[in-house]
Parts: sequence; structure tokens; C-alpha cells
Amino acid sequence: MKVFIDILTPKQCMLFAKLSERLRKDGHQVTEVTRAYREVNQLLKIKGIPAKVVGKHGGASLQDKLEASAQRTFKLASLLGELQPDVAVSFASPETSRVAFGLGLPHICLNDSPHSEAVARLTAPLATLLLTPKFIPKTAWIRFGIQPNRIIQYNALDPWAWLKDFKPDKKVLNQLGLNASKPIVVFRAEESFASYLLGKAPETTVWTSLLESLLKSNCDFQAVIIPRYDAQIAQLTERFENRAIICKSAIDAPSLLAYSSVFVGAGGTMTAEAALLGIPTFSCYPGKPSLIEKYLVKKQLVIREPQWRALEAKVLKTLRNIDSATKTQAARAKELTDSFEDPIEAVMKAIKKAS
Repeated sequence: MKVFIDILTPKQCMLFAKLSERLRKDGHQVTEVTRAYREVNQLLKIKGIPAKVVGKHGGASLQDKLEASAQRTFKLASLLGELQPDVAVSFASPETSRVAFGLGLPHICLNDSPHSEAVARLTAPLATLLLTPKFIPKTAWIRFGIQPNRIIQYNALDPWAWLKDFKPDKKVLNQLGLNASKPIVVFRAEESFASYLLGKAPETTVWTSLLESLLKSNCDFQAVIIPRYDAQIAQLTERFENRAIICKSAIDAPSLLAYSSVFVGAGGTMTAEAALLGIPTFSCYPGKPSLIEKYLVKKQLVIREPQWRALEAKVLKTLRNIDSATKTQAARAKELTDSFEDPIEAVMKAIKKAS
């Protein structure tokens, strides 16, 4: 079987690296593509995934997003017409959704983000099968125009696909110049260019105010910032250079998280990764909490705090009681993940069903 996979984000790189490995192991021919997008392209190189770059990330404006998507759709139509795959797989790629539909190609669409309404509207109705975590109700997707019998739910969060057999690599500590015996607090910048946050993310974010205050306190820790975009790197370097370690290229994020004491996220996959790895995890996501965040908060794996002063008090309390906090978090994470299934198995079954 010939399988086409579109990889658009760092999370998708992690997820589809596992899927590609499984598909090739089972004797299938796999073609991966991506788009010009700094963090993804660097991570693909680290993972050794030979993805062809087709088109580019649309940036921060709706006009640029529309034009980039239209150009990429045209290029993908030509590429898939040549490749003639048996099935396409994407994580809610608007371009792959449109091209697969237009060419009559089965499309397995994964998505765990119904809060990203623009993307859901462009992908869910056209999907042959939509795969989503079980805790996200089918009604969250049906409103976008997909029939319930085309929705497949699995009992897991997507990061479990690459965390279930994960072993951390200490090389990341040397790479960043970190001391394993000293607390490490990791900060992940917000997805400021995402369609669902355009015009909603404040210039002065909760986590940057938190970090500024923590650095002025008597708390002895190492701060690591993981930006998403070049513009964020420039801004954060100007503000925190020589006071925090700023990751200017893609790193082995799961390994860094595994050796961290506390994680502070502004939304996104790393929040779920840290929580499932048993790391005390805080969220200051600037928008309304997603269903994933609500789920993790309910399971007491994430503490959501949108006010930086209150967040600072909670982070400091955790650092002062880090052994106890980590033990409690690890126990809760294990209790939850012991019931998880492998998302890759669900995708493999869907591919077989649709092709």
C-alpha cells in the first residue's frame, strides 16, 4: 500500500514519525511531505524523516494564510496526482483534505482541537474518517458537518503514541548547558500565529511576567524557554538573554521535560507531554481552555492559572515541595496512562478500513 502523510507541526512530526515507522515495518510505501516552517523542518531533520517541503506556513495574517494555503493546495494536487497513493493521512491539513477530496482519495484525518474552528470547518466534512480522543464527544465534530459514523474515537491522548515507550536522553542537558542537580523550569511560548489566537494573545504574556518575577526572586533554578517562531526568538532573546536559556533551534523536548522540575505552558502539545511524563505542569493559555486542557485539569494533571501573581505563588510552592509534587504527579499520570490504548494502532486500523 502507498501511504501519503502530511506533517505540519512539531506534534505531527512526533506522531507521524511513529506511524511511518510502523507502516514501513509492515511493508508499506510511505511518502511524507511538510511545509517551510522552522521548528518542524529542524525536528524532521533530527528525526531523520525525509519529508519533501511543499509550500510554506502562512504566518500571522489571514490574507497570508489564505494565499499560502491556496498555493500549497495547487502544488499538492500536482504531487498527489503523480504519486497516486492509496490513502492520505494528515492531522487536519486543509490542503490535504481538499486535494484528497478532489482526487477521490481516502483521507484519514486526525484532530484533537475542535476549538480551532477554521481548520475543523475545512477538514472534518471532507474526511473519509476522523480520528479523535475518546473524551472529545462526537457532537464537537458533528457541528462541522461530518456524519457520526465517520468519527472514530480512541482512548488516549495523542502524545501517548510517542511517550508510551519513551526513554529520555541526557544529551539534551549537555546541549543546553543544564545542571541535572539544579531545578529546571521550562516555559513554552504561545502559538501566537494560530488562527484561533489571532488578535487574542496579549503582548505581555502571563508566563513572561511570571518568569521576570521568578528571576528576581531568591529561588535558585534554571529557566529554559522554547519559542515557536523567529519573531519570538528575537523578542525573548532581547528580554531574557543571559538570564534564561532560549532554545533557538529544535531540541529533544520530551527528554528535556523528563529532566525538568516544573513546566509552564501557554497551550499546546508540550503541556500534555509534561503532564503525562509526571512533571508538575501549569497552564496559562491565553484563550478559553481547550477540551484537552479541561480534561487534564479534571484529572489533576494540569493546574490552570491565568493570573501571573497567583501562578508564581503556585510554582514557588511546587518548587519548595518538588519531591512530593513530582511523586503525586507521576502517580496520577501512571493511573491515567495505564488505561490508554496506542493511538497508532487506531490509525493503522482506520487506514486498513478506508483503503
